[in-house]
Amino acid sequence: MATFGNLSDRLAETFKNLRTKGKLTAADVDGTVREIRRALLDADVALEVVKAFTGIVRERALSDEVNKALNPAQQVVQIVNEELVQILGGTQRRLEFAKKPPTIIMLAGLQGAGKTTLAGKLAKWLAKDGHTPLLVAADLQRPNAVTQLEVVARQAGVAVYAPEPGNGVGDPVKVARDGVKYALQKVHDVVIVDTAGRLGVDAELMKQAANIRKAIDPDEVLFVIDAMIGQDAVATAKAFQDGVDFTGVVLTKLDGDARGGAALSVASLTGRPIMFASTGEGLDDFEPFHPDRMAGRILDLGDILTLIEQAQGAFDEDEARKVAEKFATDTFTLDDFLGQMQQLRNMGSIKKMMSMLPGAGAMKQQLDNFDEREIVRTEAIIQSMTKLERTTPKLLNGSRRLRIARGSGSSVTEVNQLVQRFDQAAKMMKTVARGGMPNIPGMGPIPGAPFAGGKGKQVQKKKGSKSGNPAKRAAENAALAAGVKPVTPSTDAAGSGFGIGGGASTAQPGKGKAGGPSAEEMEALQKMLGR
Repeated sequence: MATFGNLSDRLAETFKNLRTKGKLTAADVDGTVREIRRALLDADVALEVVKAFTGIVRERALSDEVNKALNPAQQVVQIVNEELVQILGGTQRRLEFAKKPPTIIMLAGLQGAGKTTLAGKLAKWLAKDGHTPLLVAADLQRPNAVTQLEVVARQAGVAVYAPEPGNGVGDPVKVARDGVKYALQKVHDVVIVDTAGRLGVDAELMKQAANIRKAIDPDEVLFVIDAMIGQDAVATAKAFQDGVDFTGVVLTKLDGDARGGAALSVASLTGRPIMFASTGEGLDDFEPFHPDRMAGRILDLGDILTLIEQAQGAFDEDEARKVAEKFATDTFTLDDFLGQMQQLRNMGSIKKMMSMLPGAGAMKQQLDNFDEREIVRTEAIIQSMTKLERTTPKLLNGSRRLRIARGSGSSVTEVNQLVQRFDQAAKMMKTVARGGMPNIPGMGPIPGAPFAGGKGKQVQKKKGSKSGNPAKRAAENAALAAGVKPVTPSTDAAGSGFGIGGGASTAQPGKGKAGGPSAEEMEALQKMLGR
């Protein structure tokens, strides 16, 4: 995650130095804790939190659980991971829905934190779970805030209640109260109230937010905070806690490039859990906050569970089963390939998904250089083909490829590369579908693994004559084809290139040695020699 990128790099470098040591001394632990302290302070984590965190890590790192561990370095990483999870809230906190609908959720925070956009993201996320959310435009202070909420609601496909035009006109407390009544009439089971913010904490802001809370009695009050706010995050959070008393925290702009460590301090110092995280500008860039998964991302341990959940949400199981059958029966086409790529795009940013893999920090440069528009170019090339060309790529001759390149705004070389990659991928997946181990390009077959088809049998060598005489080789191959073992000269006789002489005691009268020349052949040979 970009916001915690610098902190992640610093911690990874610190742990790298530990892995070279078989046993950790007190000096090693102190040096590691010192580097962790510097990394957290540089990331704008509150001093109070840093002191408590490093104190616990040092105490546990010097205990018997590390001294008796087979790999002390990994044990220290595990300790840091566990304590980082505790800073982030310990366990995931879910929304608490009202026993009698509607569930009322109030959003509070400073202006510019992203409350209005977050309202749409939260509403769309709830709608996916079968809820019928209603957005209430109670931010009547900021210019065009009501219009923005209406646009966001339209994009999210949810209802909105906006009786006042805003821009300083209207009573936000009355709008919030009437919005709850409207939700009861229209049978909406969730109400999300978007309130006004200010550029800074002031008495007027807190009084208005407190009056709205008193009027609607919300089930959840979510404090929306910008992850890039810096050290002021703690003071702002405490001010809202004293003035409004929120029940949960939402982090926004986690895709930014700021240090973002101050957000780690909020949950620890306020005692309120981080419940959601906004990871991008799109309405789908929104996810529940899991402290253990976030700690894994910060320490470059990966977040496989979130990646699996995103894949399950984007890919159709029935479609995946059909594609697997097509791989096995060698009927996978470029149309199917296009469909798979489009499903992959539905999962979101490829860079973001790859960053969830363990050890992704080591591939930071490759991820930065990755161009996500390459998928769009590939789609354009395939969509420039005719239906017949997609189902039968063998038809793609030179003139067809030139036409496709012109139609997609690419070069013939790019078209050739796409077809080549498609052929390789189809062959590999066909092998896997049949239970075999594919030959990975540049690596060759894996030793001990079954070959294509999953049979696990070695390919038999082709039998045939190895004679250097063309006439003799043809005669022996013909004999093999007819199922007759060819007659070969014996090599038991010493000093004779024709196999003559010696071994007479084993020869039958009139037939010569077994496998040797017959009497007729000997007579013909003597005539040839003039005897």
